Amino acid sequence: MNDPIIRIIDVKKSFGRDEVLRGITFDVSPSSVLCLAGPSGSGKSTLLRCINQLESIDSGQIFVEDELVGYKRTNSKIYEAKESELAYFRSKVGMVFQQFNLFPHMTVMENIIEAPLRVQKRVRSEAIAHAKEMLSRVGLAEKADAYPRQLSGGQQQRVAIARALAMRPKVMLFDEPTSALDPEMVGEVLAVMRELAEDGMTMIVVTHELGFAREVGDTIMFMDGGVVIEHGDAKAVLSNPQHSRTRAFVESILS
Repeated sequence: MNDPIIRIIDVKKSFGRDEVLRGITFDVSPSSVLCLAGPSGSGKSTLLRCINQLESIDSGQIFVEDELVGYKRTNSKIYEAKESELAYFRSKVGMVFQQFNLFPHMTVMENIIEAPLRVQKRVRSEAIAHAKEMLSRVGLAEKADAYPRQLSGGQQQRVAIARALAMRPKVMLFDEPTSALDPEMVGEVLAVMRELAEDGMTMIVVTHELGFAREVGDTIMFMDGGVVIEHGDAKAVLSNPQHSRTRAFVESILS
């Protein structure tokens, strides 16, 4: 058995009086795909943002590759990580959002190499060469000089995936990456994600695409009201959910 690449231990997060995460615990194995599902407001996106340190947690612990997220250990003492240290950590955990968040004034190539140059201090020629590889990987090699406004929504989301991959992350987080797309564009983004999974990328995917979860996911975790209500093998859970709220959600999506 491989040690978990991600460990989430009793994580809690509130916004004012709104308790969004109420003690979440789970592991993610290397090269596996965990799909997060559940109704809006259940805490799924907040959980991803906590893993990537876009939100700080109130209590609990998050480990990525045995590194305590958001903190540094020095001489047996624990300190809050500095922003520069958080930026370095985020380079190991790529994230793709619902909205594409591309810089509109930059070309596709400029969008992709921005973080490798600024955060990882890569040599420009090397960053460009790797960006070209990532664009080819998402099927957009010919779009390097295009601007985001010249691309379809599906193409922009694939560029966002290439941008995250350009940092050579160990883990990829996807926050409903197809929710802002027209239906005919969903398939092209899911195809790229399917290839990443086949190549062994560790992924956590917030999604309502339960067909994708059944086909590609190793495990699925249903959340509701800030807690995990069901967690197990993706095919088994989707075929025969045990919790009434899971059954109702699956039926509402697949009916």
